[in-house]
Amino acid sequence: MTAILSNRPYLASTCGILSGMNIQTTFKGIYSLGKNGIGFVKTQEKDTVIEIPKHESNTALHKDEVEVVMTDEKKSEGKVVSVINRSQVGFGGIFKKQGDHYIVDTDNFKIPDIVIPNGDSVSIKLGNKVFAVVEQYGNPLVGTIQKDLGHPESNDAHMNGIALEQGFDFAFPEAVEHEAQELERRGITDTDREGRRDMRDTLTFTIDPADAKDFDDALSFKKDDNGNYEIGIHIADVSHYVRPGTALDQEAQKRTTSVYLVDRTIPMLPEELSNGLCSLRQDEEKLAYSAVFTINPENGNVLDRWFGRTLINSNKRFTYEEAQDILDAQEGLYAHELLELNRLSKIYTEQRYAKGALNFETYEVKFILDEKGKPVDVKIKERIDTNKLIEEFMLLANNEVALAVKKTELPFFVYRVHDTPDPEKAQKLKDFLSLLGYQVTLKDNIIPAETLQRIIKEAEGSEIYETLQSVIVRSMQKAIYTTNNIGHFGLAFDAYSHFTSPIRRYPDVLAHRLLEHALNGTAPEYDQPWHEKMCNHCSQQEQSAVTAERNSIKLKQVEYMSARNQHDVFDGIVTGASKFGVFVAEEHSRSEGMIRLQDLGNDFWEFKEKTATIVGKKSNKRFKIGDKVKMRIKKVDLERTLIDYQLDIPKVESSK
Repeated sequence: MTAILSNRPYLASTCGILSGMNIQTTFKGIYSLGKNGIGFVKTQEKDTVIEIPKHESNTALHKDEVEVVMTDEKKSEGKVVSVINRSQVGFGGIFKKQGDHYIVDTDNFKIPDIVIPNGDSVSIKLGNKVFAVVEQYGNPLVGTIQKDLGHPESNDAHMNGIALEQGFDFAFPEAVEHEAQELERRGITDTDREGRRDMRDTLTFTIDPADAKDFDDALSFKKDDNGNYEIGIHIADVSHYVRPGTALDQEAQKRTTSVYLVDRTIPMLPEELSNGLCSLRQDEEKLAYSAVFTINPENGNVLDRWFGRTLINSNKRFTYEEAQDILDAQEGLYAHELLELNRLSKIYTEQRYAKGALNFETYEVKFILDEKGKPVDVKIKERIDTNKLIEEFMLLANNEVALAVKKTELPFFVYRVHDTPDPEKAQKLKDFLSLLGYQVTLKDNIIPAETLQRIIKEAEGSEIYETLQSVIVRSMQKAIYTTNNIGHFGLAFDAYSHFTSPIRRYPDVLAHRLLEHALNGTAPEYDQPWHEKMCNHCSQQEQSAVTAERNSIKLKQVEYMSARNQHDVFDGIVTGASKFGVFVAEEHSRSEGMIRLQDLGNDFWEFKEKTATIVGKKSNKRFKIGDKVKMRIKKVDLERTLIDYQLDIPKVESSK
């Protein structure tokens, strides 16, 4: 899901007085660096903010997880007593000589320069973009250069730097590449085929984006002798190739996910597997791990299910658009099968909504780039029926696999869970919705799913629809991986796993392995504590991948707007507010920036934190989330990836 993006620091305006707290009590939170070197820590224990003077930061860097202690209750001031977790250990920047010292001038203006000892012995051209790792925290930061990324203005340097900062390397170790090449050279052998259900003669096809290179899921369809449908969800059998203890497995454990930047994919597995052996390409025999369901064609009920390893051969590679054209025309290659799958998928969607699942019709920003990686246009990719068709059958497989394992003697499994909303966030969402005219009642300290469903449906097609969805999503808990099943609130499933994308997600590889053990009655290679630790790592890596993806989109949005004419008037929508101004997103590209108070017009503007609005004292004019505005570009800062807009205020001609 792609939401409206921003790199917003936490604002000092949200500071409150932490009354009644013991001065010796410590609190955990994320350190955010504000203006003039002053930091702020939003505590996890209470939804309040402690201000951290510059000299009390104790080597904490922007976005580090820290432990703080209060030093002045009245001023809500404190100090960092320890850094619990560094958000990043390395930073992209420009290699420079400053006096007698060599430094890396970091891209992030909130991170100090990194001093490079013996920089004169580094065989890197001054002025190049590099990636440096901090080895000594303090004033100054001291580190070493790990990679030379090349010309500072090149697209490759920017993209690779964004990935490296989040811990994702674009190159694989030699041992990993060697294993992948050996597997590719060997191909599929008779031994590989042994013990598998042969489904090569069953009609099978893939439906993926037009630019997809790896195909890790396929659908098969046939009618049985009783008139029921046998529908297979076939997933690349990655666990057959990526075995515990191998270099491939160790690297996959480290990465845990593929990363999708604007113009490239940084895969979890080498290309020999991700785009070759494990990719379910048309007219090629492939090894799969399958969930095959006998389904009542009238109501979609699953009458029987089978899980196991298979041999398949995809008859057709559809793009989403090609398959959609067949649905729309109701004729074409495999039209009957596609139409029936689409009809069943809609039944499953309605069943989920009836159980309380939430529906978010999200959009995805797609940039059109020139040969140098510069954005020349942007499109919003909308979800069509074929997107939803694939999604529903993947949800079916993920849900059924989790439920099936629960019925076996396997003592644990890797689940994808989504907890119920935090009561405090639910109250804030309630207040926000009331601002938009939606009066809701909390039940058991949360807004009932059916209420949120109704609001989302009512807002569909309106100017606040996307922003409303974004705010609701931010009010929810994050979905995570764990061996402790608590269900999935957003999907309204009692049990859910990730089983359908092992090419790009390591938890799916673990799910395949554990399912195999459950079916065979054998013991897993690693115990539950190991799996829980790996689940935590996968959840953290997922967030790092999301950050990298968002940062790459943000960069292209800023680049795109930097090429626009500053005299042009753009349509925008208000996405947030602070004491400094309103956050707005340009309608076409979703490029977000800020209209500062002084650029809103001649008035005395006040930020109303409770209602998240900006109000003019003289005019009583209000700016709130969802408002449409006309605006111009005031300033684009490519280095800081920031955009300042200004309100377009029509000039009033005086009458003579």
